[in-house]
Amino acid sequence: MTDDPPSEVLTSRLGYLLKHAYLRLTEASTLALAPFGIDGRELAVLAVLATQYPLSQLEAAGRLGIDRTTMVALIDTLEAKGLVERHRSAQDRRKNTVQLTSTGQDCLRQAEQARKEMEHRFLAPLSPSDADQLVHALQTLVTAPKSLD
Repeated sequence: MTDDPPSEVLTSRLGYLLKHAYLRLTEASTLALAPFGIDGRELAVLAVLATQYPLSQLEAAGRLGIDRTTMVALIDTLEAKGLVERHRSAQDRRKNTVQLTSTGQDCLRQAEQARKEMEHRFLAPLSPSDADQLVHALQTLVTAPKSLD
């Protein structure tokens, strides 16, 4: 791989810019989360599970926007790491609820701090106002209804 700057024909394309920003962010995230033995997807699961009431695996998958097979694999991994526990739902014995263990809560707290610091460093080339505008613009794009056009 070369360190030559990308061609202007590429840097004017939204897809190219989003892809390469994502790749840089993923690399920085991987390094920031490595000391905690988790990756970005696992951190997202821990964050969603840290709600005030137990979620079923299916509810957590829905909040994350992933299929339930992927969710089961993620929960299996987090359970093997001692970060979450499954319990039968008191309301519906067919469902498993998933909760953070005390180790999972500690991991989440520390990894979230590392993630925030990494994101701050990642956005440092932007002014604070530009960084806020970028995050807000991306939130708008991600939460907008999907267009079928």
